[in-house]
Amino acid sequence: MMKNLKSRDKMTRLADFLFEVGMLRKTPRTGYQFLGTGSESVADHSYRVAVLGYVLADMAGADMARTVFMCLFHDLHEARTGDFNYVNSIYNQSERNKALQHTLDGTGLENKIYPYWEELEASESIESKLAHDADQLDFILNLKEEQDMGNPYAAKWLESAIKRLRTDEGQKLADKISETDHKDWWYLGPPPSWWENKHGLDDEE
Repeated sequence: MMKNLKSRDKMTRLADFLFEVGMLRKTPRTGYQFLGTGSESVADHSYRVAVLGYVLADMAGADMARTVFMCLFHDLHEARTGDFNYVNSIYNQSERNKALQHTLDGTGLENKIYPYWEELEASESIESKLAHDADQLDFILNLKEEQDMGNPYAAKWLESAIKRLRTDEGQKLADKISETDHKDWWYLGPPPSWWENKHGLDDEE
């Protein structure tokens, strides 16, 4: 633990931990500055990655809890390091392991959360590979949305992101995402009269 925090009791360190987790809402994902459109925080990203992990693990018949836990905490260290995109990473290296250890020290969560990080980093289990794919698929979903809205660079980024997938389940989901309009889930639901009348559904459902 960092020296000045060693005297803090477990409950205080848990409070520290939760304040630190909140920093992810204020920590931007940085790749969008190169794409030119789109934005999100690390917290925004992490939530859907966890949902994607749940979906992929269900598709694969894998351990859903382990997959979701890896997804949930996969970028926790970025509350301290910030997010390094692919260009940043050419010139900078973050001490992710040290950052996560410092985050967890004294909380009582060290032996509960850190093993999931180690499993994710090793990327040998099916659950860790699914978690990696969940991370990429969240980005793929965002890129598809930016492509649908006219960003001419998003398609090239999308092609590269799909090549990073590690599982059949991730590939199948990416293929379907690539051919689905991002707005269909809400626009195609009501009958045309909903949009034409602007005052609710008629007899159609």
